[in-house]
Amino acid sequence: MDTPEHSTIAQSEQPGRVLFGRLWRGYLKKHWPVMAVAFLFMVIEGSTLGALSYMLQPMFDLVFVEGRESAIWWVGIGIFSLFVIRGVTGIIHKTLLTRVSYLASTEVQVDLLEHTLTLDNAFHSQTSPGAMIERVQGDVTSIQHLWNLILISAGRDVIALISLMGVAIFIDWKWTLVAIIGAPLLIVPSLIVQRYVRRKSLQLRDIAGKRTTRLDEVFHGITPVKLNRMEGYQTARFADLSGTWVRAMIKTVAGQSSVPALVDVAVGLGFFCVLLFGAPEIISGEKTIGQFMSFFTAMSLAFQPMRRLGGVLGHWEMMIASLSRIFGLFDMKPTVIDTNTAEKPLAAPSISIEGAELSYGDNPVLTGLSFEVDAGTTVALVGPSGAGKSTVFNVLTRLVDPAEGVVKIGGIDIKELPLSQLRGLFSVVSQDALLFDETLRENILLGRTDIDEETLQKVLDDAHVSDFLKSFPDGLETEAGPRGSNLSGGQRQRIAIARALLRDTPILLLDEATSALDAESEKVVQTALERLSKGRTTLVIAHRLSTVREADQIIVMDHGRVAEKGTHAELLALNNIYARLHELQFKTGTAPFTGDVPQPILDAQVEAQQPGPVRNFLNRFFGRAS
Repeated sequence: MDTPEHSTIAQSEQPGRVLFGRLWRGYLKKHWPVMAVAFLFMVIEGSTLGALSYMLQPMFDLVFVEGRESAIWWVGIGIFSLFVIRGVTGIIHKTLLTRVSYLASTEVQVDLLEHTLTLDNAFHSQTSPGAMIERVQGDVTSIQHLWNLILISAGRDVIALISLMGVAIFIDWKWTLVAIIGAPLLIVPSLIVQRYVRRKSLQLRDIAGKRTTRLDEVFHGITPVKLNRMEGYQTARFADLSGTWVRAMIKTVAGQSSVPALVDVAVGLGFFCVLLFGAPEIISGEKTIGQFMSFFTAMSLAFQPMRRLGGVLGHWEMMIASLSRIFGLFDMKPTVIDTNTAEKPLAAPSISIEGAELSYGDNPVLTGLSFEVDAGTTVALVGPSGAGKSTVFNVLTRLVDPAEGVVKIGGIDIKELPLSQLRGLFSVVSQDALLFDETLRENILLGRTDIDEETLQKVLDDAHVSDFLKSFPDGLETEAGPRGSNLSGGQRQRIAIARALLRDTPILLLDEATSALDAESEKVVQTALERLSKGRTTLVIAHRLSTVREADQIIVMDHGRVAEKGTHAELLALNNIYARLHELQFKTGTAPFTGDVPQPILDAQVEAQQPGPVRNFLNRFFGRAS
């Protein structure tokens, strides 16, 4: 069984009503008391439009036509009161519903991030950060915005439309039927627009994810972009994506606007018919001027809500498109399943890997890998790029599970250990020590509150952090900067070592921890690493063989298997792969594992039968030597 690929994040195929039902049950239903109060004030606000249109009848008939001065005051006070009520209730319901909207969207973002962090490394290695940011931030923000439009605006408009139509029907139900004669013309076009807008909205969100990914790559890789003079190239690529996004947005907006445009035509037809049908009744005296003005005002005020409600269909489809992307991510299941059991007592932290098989897609990474590490010893993993060394670390920490084979720590299958206990056994110091944009103190403590100043100071001294901390005026309160940009490579490594010392775990994983440092920094960091690894089970990935001479055991890996193993002296005495790597590195000064390997290292016995071993070795690692 291969590790699944996630080159793109799936989208939910569930119908819109099902997706909204999930949003309602999971995030909106709990806020129903607040929404009920808001709805009450929304009803009051929406109803004021109907009342205002009705007040025009006595204003025209009693004040303007009959000239009753006494009616001026009560009509004027009535209209003024309606506007005050409308303003106050509008503030209340908008505030309450906006609160619900922001709380719900924040809960979705937090849950989405929490769920995403449970997904395995196969997912994260094949999904761009930009795509993830767009789902967690862009899609959720879109839903929040559209929810405000649909619930606040559309809810108020529906109530206003009902009250206005009620006034129109009360004045003359025949006029009302004539006014809405064009409504049936909207049904079929609306259904067509619905499908079109959803399709374009999905395309729009996908393009937005690609734009975010492009920006993320450019800003994280700003140095190589500048050094390779790629500014114009990257700008052109982003401009091309932006052009595609603009074209998709225009098509989406055109689809959204088509329904309100059709509403305009239908309303215009209705007004025309009412004028033809109602004018003779006014001329003949059957209806008063006040009744006609009240009816005409009610229908005129209903015009804007009808236009906005026509556009709600497009907004709804855009929201469903974002929901399908969000719940598509929610529906993805991790392949690494936590046991959710109690922690198990462990013996000494020995490590055993038996017959591990793992592939990423069609590419085999581990092919029957087996080896053991005794507790308290240091074992180095060496071999060409792509041999599977880093994958061993991922397997041990269950960032990915092998398709076949068993991995044990302290004699217990790691799949029987809770993930929290398993990962609590390891400290990792890698080549790229990632620091967060927080203070140095926060980067070292990583949320722990049980560390006193004395313990922290000892860790700083042992990791040689104290050596450079004196040069910072703010000391531990110094901001590390994005990805630790305010510190040098050696300083970042020492912060990572301080983290590991503070964790005080029984197993230490070192992944090229000193390869990117200058000689002076390497010496300081190497001293700190020696102190860190003392008494711990330590696995080291190294390209430079000088860093692993003192290891208790060296394992040479090739194409996901163990090619040979032993101590430094034993492997030199074998005069096979390791000995040739050593000869190449220390006689030519070349690190043999820094590039891709065009051909696999052959089995030692086969290699021994072929003439020119050094030349053959060079051919395999660096291409045909001349």
